Amino acid sequence: MRDFISRLGIWGELLQFLWRRKLYWLMPMILVLTLIVGFVILASNPATGPFIYSLF
Repeated sequence: MRDFISRLGIWGELLQFLWRRKLYWLMPMILVLTLIVGFVILASNPATGPFIYSLF
């Protein structure tokens, strides 16, 4: 498990930090923020924009 986390780089360090400090409640918030950022990046592309907008 540590090998997998160490390959994630900064994300792995963040997960280790949250796990050690027992901040489990922050993990879903980080996941949601990551999904929102992904949607914003996809929506900025003119070819994929209409598909993202139709989801909402």
